[in-house]
Amino acid sequence: MKFLIIIPAHNEEQSIASCLESLQKQSFQDFICVVVNDGSTDNTSQIINDFKIQDSRFKIQDLEISEHQPGAKVVRTFNKGLESVDWKSFDVICKYDADIIFPRNYLEKVNQVFKQNPKAGLVSGLVYIRNYKQNPEIKNLKLPSENLFDFSNKNHAWVFENLSSKDHVRGPIKAYRKECFEAMNGLRPVLGWDNLDVLLAKKSGWEVITIKDIWVKHLRPTAYKYKDQKAEKLGQYFYNIGLSLPLAMISSVKSSFKNRSAKEFLITIGSFLKQNEKRGLSNEEIKFIRNLRWKEFFKNFGL
Repeated sequence: MKFLIIIPAHNEEQSIASCLESLQKQSFQDFICVVVNDGSTDNTSQIINDFKIQDSRFKIQDLEISEHQPGAKVVRTFNKGLESVDWKSFDVICKYDADIIFPRNYLEKVNQVFKQNPKAGLVSGLVYIRNYKQNPEIKNLKLPSENLFDFSNKNHAWVFENLSSKDHVRGPIKAYRKECFEAMNGLRPVLGWDNLDVLLAKKSGWEVITIKDIWVKHLRPTAYKYKDQKAEKLGQYFYNIGLSLPLAMISSVKSSFKNRSAKEFLITIGSFLKQNEKRGLSNEEIKFIRNLRWKEFFKNFGL
């Protein structure tokens, strides 16, 4: 199978070289990688161009800087990469982040799943971050004398990024079968796009698969810049994926209980109720998502 990898990047000079090098060293080599440089003001563009000169599989698309919009911006940047190539000539479309380091056999494993399971629509490994609780002094993307390409993890310096279950395909490492991507009508440029795609893939009858025995290194914890806005964004996210108020309340209770914060619940629901923009979903899609969420809720209680 032939892979198209698209990497949105903005001011990623500290991580992009290691990310691209980890792709360059893959045991599976049938891919093209387009890095979409979204108005970087550091050396990101130069680093990408150096890879482009060394290896014709790596390409760059330079964009002017755009206004930051959590969720929406990354999808729009990704779509610019799609527009730059004949993506329908590829078998697998990947959206990867610029701060991910891949083990050498990562693409090979993903390719095997797609080849062996014709119903596999969305596939990834697991996302690990540095063990910050054990090592609170860690602040840098790369530690002195650290080999980012070593995945032995002997000292458990890397741990599962526990933002969702190990069955969820995370935003930094999405790989879509082309037919699934087409059935979903691509990615939606909203906060919550990386859960909407899972729901819409399932709506079209595709399986969503995480490979539990392979993981990638995520050099920055997810949404590390937006911790103070988490509850506010969560309410917006619940609205964007089509939840009703009762479902949003159930999801808010789960999140606030996990974080032991009653205040988070109030902020999340307040944010949900403030949303008044038209959802980027059809009535049929909203109905499916709500029914699926209710089924998952009752399943948790054995009903």
